Order: sequence, then C-alpha cells, then structure tokens
Amino acid sequence: MTALSLPFVSITFILFLSASFTGSLYLSGLPRRRGLPTPALSLQTQLRISDGVPPAAPAGGGRTGLAAEANYWDPTAAAAELEAQESKRPPLKVRFREPAKHWTDALPIGNGRLGAMVWGGVAIETLQLNEDTLWTGTPGNYTNPDARRALSAVRKLVEDGQFAEATQEATHLSGLSSNAYQLLGDVSIEFNGSHLSYDGGSYTRELDLDTATATVKYSVNNVRFTREYFVSHPDQVIVMKYSSSRDGSISFTASLNSKLYIDSYAVVNSTTNHLVLRGRCPGSRTAQSSEGIRFAAVLDVQVGGKDAVVNTLDGKKLSVKNSNWAVLVLDASSSFSNPFTEPSESGKDPTAAAIHNIGLVRRSSSYAELLARHLDDYQALFRRASIQLSDGASSSGGAGNVTTAERVGSFRDDEDPSLVELLFQYGRYLLITSSRPGTQVANLQGIWNKDIYPPWDGAPHLNINLQMNYWASLSCNLRECQEPLFDYISSLSVNGQKTAKVNYGADGWVAHQVSDIWAKTSPDQGDAVWAIWPMGGAWLCTHLWEHYTYTMDTDFLEFKAYPLMEGCTSFLLDWLIQGRDGYLETNPSTSPENTFTAPDGKLASVSYSSTMDMAIIKEVFSAIVSAAEILGKKEDAIIKRVVAAQPRLPPYRVSKDGSLMEWAEDFVYPETHHRHLSHLFGLFPGHTITVEQTPNLSTAANCTLHKRGEDGPGWSTVWKMALWARLQSSDNAYRMVQQLFNLVNPDNEGDYAGGLYSNLFMAHPPFQIDANLGFPGAVAEMIVQSTMQDIHLLPALPRDKWVNGCAKGLRVRGGLTISICWTKGDLHELGLWSNHHRSTNIRTLHYRGNIVTANIYPGSIYTFNMKLECVRKQSI
Repeated sequence: MTALSLPFVSITFILFLSASFTGSLYLSGLPRRRGLPTPALSLQTQLRISDGVPPAAPAGGGRTGLAAEANYWDPTAAAAELEAQESKRPPLKVRFREPAKHWTDALPIGNGRLGAMVWGGVAIETLQLNEDTLWTGTPGNYTNPDARRALSAVRKLVEDGQFAEATQEATHLSGLSSNAYQLLGDVSIEFNGSHLSYDGGSYTRELDLDTATATVKYSVNNVRFTREYFVSHPDQVIVMKYSSSRDGSISFTASLNSKLYIDSYAVVNSTTNHLVLRGRCPGSRTAQSSEGIRFAAVLDVQVGGKDAVVNTLDGKKLSVKNSNWAVLVLDASSSFSNPFTEPSESGKDPTAAAIHNIGLVRRSSSYAELLARHLDDYQALFRRASIQLSDGASSSGGAGNVTTAERVGSFRDDEDPSLVELLFQYGRYLLITSSRPGTQVANLQGIWNKDIYPPWDGAPHLNINLQMNYWASLSCNLRECQEPLFDYISSLSVNGQKTAKVNYGADGWVAHQVSDIWAKTSPDQGDAVWAIWPMGGAWLCTHLWEHYTYTMDTDFLEFKAYPLMEGCTSFLLDWLIQGRDGYLETNPSTSPENTFTAPDGKLASVSYSSTMDMAIIKEVFSAIVSAAEILGKKEDAIIKRVVAAQPRLPPYRVSKDGSLMEWAEDFVYPETHHRHLSHLFGLFPGHTITVEQTPNLSTAANCTLHKRGEDGPGWSTVWKMALWARLQSSDNAYRMVQQLFNLVNPDNEGDYAGGLYSNLFMAHPPFQIDANLGFPGAVAEMIVQSTMQDIHLLPALPRDKWVNGCAKGLRVRGGLTISICWTKGDLHELGLWSNHHRSTNIRTLHYRGNIVTANIYPGSIYTFNMKLECVRKQSI
C-alpha cells in the first residue's frame, strides 16, 4: 500500500451553505410562485456559488457548454481526445418524426410540481396536464385497534409452524386502501383546416434534455411552424410558444378540459385573455365528495402582430386569429395544504392563486426572460454531471434524422453506447422535472399521469419503487431533488407513530408498503403477501443516513435525519421479539410480494425473520450507531439498546442450492424467477454484503441472481444491474443494460416484460418511473463505488462495450466529487475534490489490486494517473 500526502494549500472560501439550508433558503419549503426582480447576482446564483458551483453557461450553450461540477476538472492527453469528439456525438434529445399515437409517445416536461405530456398533433395539439397535489381522499385514520388481537394470533400460528393459516389470519392486520393520484386535464389547441395537409417529411418533435424544452416543427404550404414548450421552476408555470415563418399565420382555438371537470369559462378584455378551469378530486376512492381537493388551472394567451385578434368562443374557449406569434402560460393550484389538514379547511382559493401568479408573469416577464430563468435554474442542476461512452468505433450513433425509437430497436445489433448516455441523462432529467424542493415526492409515475385511477393508483410504494426513484439523487449529483423525500418521511413519522402505538403497541413510528399524499402508514387492504410489511419506513430511513454520507451535512444529520432515525429505531426495537436459538426475530414477516411452499405443502407468505427484514434492520441499526458517534449521542439509552441487540440479530443463511436464503427457513418457493430481489437488500442498496468483507455471502448472492434469471420488469432489471455491479461482475451488469433496450408496443405489451416505450419511459409494463430514475444510479455503480473510507474505480466497467469513456461530476461518499476517464478499457486518469468544509478527507483508492491512500483537502482538485499517482493539484 502506498501512502500519498500532499501539503495543504490555503485558499479563501466563500461562505459554505449546507444542502438542507440551501433548500430552505431557496424555497422556504414551498415552490417559489414567482421570481423576484432579478438583481445583478440572483439568489439562485448566490446559492450555487456558496455550494461550490459556478453560474451556468449562457443559454444556448448546448452540450459543448457544460458548466458546474461536470467541468471543474479537465482530462489531459489521450483522455482529452474523447472530449474533442463531443461535437460528433448525437445530441441529448428524444426524437420523433410524427405526432404521438399513444401516451407513451408523448414528451414529458415538468418542474417538480407541474407536468405536461406533449403529443405534438398538427391539426390538434394536446398537452396532457398534471399537478402533484391532485389526489383522491382526505386525511385519514391509519390505526386499527383490532390489529393487536390479530397480531397475537398470527404470531402464535407462526410459532406453531402453521404458515398458511398465519397468512390467512394476517389479512386482519390490513387496513384501508391508499388513495389515488389524479390527472389535471388537457390543453387542446385546434388549428385551422390547412394543417391537416401538412408536409409529413418536414415534421420533427423532440425533447432536449440539456435545455428541458420540447419542440415541434413542421411545414404547411411552405410556411414553417414552430412550437416550443417548457415548465419553469422559478416562475412555476407551463410555457408554450407558437410561431411561424410568415406573419399573421398563427390561428387556433384553445380550450381546457378535464375528466374531473366541474366548470370552465373564458375571459377576454383589454388586459386579460384567460381560460379558467375549476374542478374537484373525489373525496374518497368510491364517490365524489364536497370534501375533496379543489383545483384550478388558468391559461393565459398573449399574441403579437397588428392584425392579431383574440375572442371568446362559446364562453369556454379562446379564438386566436392572424397572429405573428402566441405565448400561452398556464398555472394550476389546489386546496391541498398538508397531509393533516382537510382541504375544505386549508383556506386556499386555487383559482385566485393561479390567476395571481399568471398576472405576475404576464405583467413582468417576456418569453425570453421566462426561458432565460428556466435555463439558468435547470442547467445549474443538470449540467453538474455528464457521461460519455464509446465502443471505440467511429459510429455517429443517433445522428441525422434517426428517431429514438429506431435507435432502441437497433440496439441489440449496434449496442450504441451513446444511447446508454441518453438514457442515463434522461433519468437525471426526469428526476429534476418530477422532484424539486417544496414539491410532493415523486410517485410511481413521477408526476405524469393520464388516468383517474392510474396503475397501482400511482401511489408511492415503499418496498422498492419509491426508494429506487431516488437512487441517483446522490451519486449523480442531484442532492436537492431528494428533499421532497425527506419532507415525506417526516409526514410518515407523524401518522406512523399512531399506527405503531395503536396497531402494535410499539413506540416510534412505522410505515408499510403503500402510501399516498395523506402519508398513509397502515397496512393496505389486500393479501398479506404484499400488504403486511412494516419495513417501508425503515428502508426510507437509510436514505437519511446516505444523504449525510454523501454531503457530510452535520446540521441535516442532527436536526432532520437523527430524530427520524431514532423514531424508526424505537419501533424496530419494540417490533423485535425473542425468537429461536436466542435470536431476535420479526413476526409476522414477509418477503415482499413473494410466496413459499410451507413444510405441510401449503402456499404461504407469512413466516418470521425474512432476510430482507433483517438486512434492513441491520442497516438502520448500523446507521444510527454511526450517527450517534458523530453527534456525541453514543451513551443515549436507545443506542445502548441497539448495540445490545445487534449481535442477537440472525445472520444471513445460505440455502442447500448455494443461494442466499430468502426466509429464515429454507423454504421451497414456486416462482423461481420472481421479479423482487428483496433478500439481496444487504448487497444493494445496503452494505452488509460485500465482495471484500463477506466473500461467501457474495458467492451466494451471485448464485441467487443467476437463479432469479434475467427477465423481468424495468425496475427489477435496474436493481439487478446495481446488484451485479456491486458484485463487480461487468458482463452480467451489462447484460441487464442490454435487457432494457427492448422496444415495447403499447398495443401488445406483456406482463412483467420490461423494455422501453418510444419516449424512453421504462415499462413494467405498464409504465412506472422507478426504472428510469434508478438507471443512472445503477450506471454510476458500474463506474465508481464508495464507502466512507474507500473508492473503487471502474469496478464493473464493461471494457469491451464501453471501451473509452469519461464520467464527470459524479459524487462519492465523504462529500467528494469525482471525474474519471478510461481508454481501451483501462483507467486513464481521474480528478477528485472535496465539496465541504472539513479540513481533510482521507480516502483509499482501489483499482485492479492497486491501493493508494490519499489526503484530499478542500479547495483543490487532485488528478491521479492510471497508477493512482497524484500528478496534478489545482485550485477549484
């Protein structure tokens, strides 16, 4: 082992603001309804500088204008040749040559709170709309006084080995169903009849990931029409611009519609061209109710040109004629206040709120100003990280007029690495556009939904899906996007405290498998195989600790994370009971959504101490002990209880066939290729199974993955990617990448088959966003892995598939950022720097048996060569 220690170089620092403080200062816990008049240095820019990120490049920079952390470090020599090829690579765009035929052909845009799907119809354009607080229901009672009797009965049946009977009895532990995410409605833009005969060869529709804008272009009778769309986070509006190459040629009729429609009206006068839609979500799943969430959408139309005219049509539509251009701005609002307040008592007037914000935008902002603020805000996040992959050939990939769907369809033949880049950045784009500070947590479909009752209600599912939504937030440098998750965990802890006390007689707080906007924490209604699983809150708490390990934000750890972890730990300590062989056990226990054949030959799902239960508990206990050490709380009573309990938790067990046991007993289970990988939690995202520390368990995990097989829905495939990466198996990890690139036909999609729709939404089928959002995190695991002490470089790089490449601006634990380049499958060089105020960061670098200890001081970027020798040091 080689020790490397470089002298400290003094540097003056701008005031450091922690991620949590930045979020509260930036938005005060709420979406900013309207930007303040922009001073010479905007608040956004001040905050980015304080966080060590320079202002974004000017608008229109494209991929060659990467700013922020992705460009802190520049490679030298051979690695720089990759950068020189950047202009030849396909742009980060999702492309179509025709309007959408299915919802999964439409292009998603959003700002975390507002979302839209752009269909791009020529004669009739449709934007399908969402607002993240539109849900059925009202605050609920998530307790069941009868559950404690059922709990005793279930435990006795499990103790007696009557697992099928325990499974049946466990249904008495269940509660009410979760509520459902709703859709807002549609903007419909109907053009005149000439558009029916547009030039089909002139049509393009694309989503630019670098600018978070969608565009539609086509020609009618030699007139070129252009539509531009984006959703502004600073101004909290959806913006649409329609223009053409000939003055006076923009004419259309605009309307707002909703399946939850109550009423709509148009207002046209000397100062206003408005469409207003008002509606209400059902107050329960089964019926309309006056107590449901009320909402409103307001569409403003501005036009240009001396002959432009705007009129009302039927009192509910706006007619635009002879305009040179038109800019439409839409806002929506609801009466939702928080999970604990009845919508009828919130005091919010959705219509007044939306009209007010639209009025501010109309009076003070041009389209150019709206776009500039949008780009400044979005690119400050998106441009922090980049990835470039090459197979060593000179292929131009998706250049020219090739559609994204065609690229997906040909991937099995050409294995175009630039398409992997696109999917990587698409996941980061979708996270930014569906989860921002102050918004609701990204649900099962992010924010995009076309149905009154979407698949699985669009609800947050806590047994993998919600957690996977945020796998990329830390490693892929989007830490602020995780803030809604922490707000959500806080709400769950309030209701979960009641559920724990009433249902189980336990202290602390608990959350089960399915939740909703009302922070539901009780078991859902349904079969025990999926409903009876009280580990959802515990899994979420591991995200709190991970956030600290990546940011080193002790204020976040002390004031946000630790109290939530402490409450969760209190429940887990009470939930554990004295069991067999002196071990503590969980009873009842399930392995999410999977069943087994009991010794008596009956099918069951309820037993005791499933491997996933124990893996999560071990992870939470380890995290809170580490946190207590940092915060000076290791003598607290609860920490002493945890330390006493840790050695009494059952160990991992290996089954007769060499795989990791999924339950405490070596049950036979009928579905060998089940989609869930629950018992491998300790390998990923957990840390209790590692190649270095537990080689025997790693071998068992390898056997388990082979046993599970390669087929499955998108999220399962992405989880397998990350698991194979942790096992440092590049070939198997890459096979999972290949498995994803299967073009799905919405008219003929198979259950649990995975794949990609034409707009790159990943399929279960149907669509779930978890795989999209998890994919960048899984790719990052293939390129770099870290602990608080170690950084493993290129641990699962498919050397013959991604022959050359660079990944810039990725984050690793310990508050460090890394950029890394490789050529011909071998490490070329890497840059490493610290983003927090600690005086030093001692890290051990690992690459193919070469191990080096490095001291990383803040304020400097350290460059290491392929031998892990520090060859350059420069100031940030």
